[in-house]
Amino acid sequence: MQTVLITGANGFVSSFLIPLLVDQYRVIATCKGPFRSLFKHQNLVHAELDFRDEENIKKVMEQHKPHVIVHAGALSKPDDCENNKPFAFETNTAATKHLLNYATLYQSFFVFLSTDFIFDGVSGMYKEEDAAAPVNYYGKTKLLAEAAVKNYKFKWCIVRTVLVYGNPQGGRHNLVSLVAEKLKNGEEYQVFTDQVRTPTYVEDLAAALKTVVDKKATGIFHISGKDVATPYEMAVATAAYLQLNEHLIKPVTAQSFPHGAARPQKTGFDISKAENELDYKPLSFAKGLEKTFQNSRYTPF
Repeated sequence: MQTVLITGANGFVSSFLIPLLVDQYRVIATCKGPFRSLFKHQNLVHAELDFRDEENIKKVMEQHKPHVIVHAGALSKPDDCENNKPFAFETNTAATKHLLNYATLYQSFFVFLSTDFIFDGVSGMYKEEDAAAPVNYYGKTKLLAEAAVKNYKFKWCIVRTVLVYGNPQGGRHNLVSLVAEKLKNGEEYQVFTDQVRTPTYVEDLAAALKTVVDKKATGIFHISGKDVATPYEMAVATAAYLQLNEHLIKPVTAQSFPHGAARPQKTGFDISKAENELDYKPLSFAKGLEKTFQNSRYTPF
């Protein structure tokens, strides 16, 4: 049985990926501090890992000798990256290089989770080969990490994604779950109208990552939904589905937040490569919303 080591195991995407892998692989769920998931399986092992610490990486890699590494951990809030650039570089770029160095010792297949924020947002519907030009420091750190992955001597895959949503399962909120929380509590919530995305249902992304691991698919893949929407449109659709007060959702533009990190105005992905090579079939946003709130405390029916 092959061993798959996952970074950021307490994160949103990993919480859906781990259950998909454990029947087929020995999974080493790594995170800084305790593993918060209640999911248990005989093939699931937790290891504490601060991937900014080379000695920590060395110890964990020597112990588990992974055949596959899925590097899903990152500092992913653009404003946090902009406000603390040294820490962002250390976390997103330097740490990826450390992991790659030790992955080389075991010739591990290296899967890196990246972002639409490597693009400038001028044209949108980006293909894998389109030129990158990030407009904020978060995107820059991820692009630099991608460059390191591309120089890795053994098999690698970069999976880029867009605005992931779904049931957070006790983890950090995403756009639709936060909208549900705010509106349920009768609170107003400001949402951008001037950004365009192809939102990604988290279970679709997790399934695509499992396919990459299973097939040892190499190269770059764009994984997102097909529906094109602004965050404001996503929020209004969430309110409508949950029968909550959409008037609490307040439209804003990037100009309203001059001190935050810049966001690319129009991203979204062309996913034809993933459809052809990974048999990727994403849910519609409407179906993704339905699955997100099945048996949820927010659902009024």
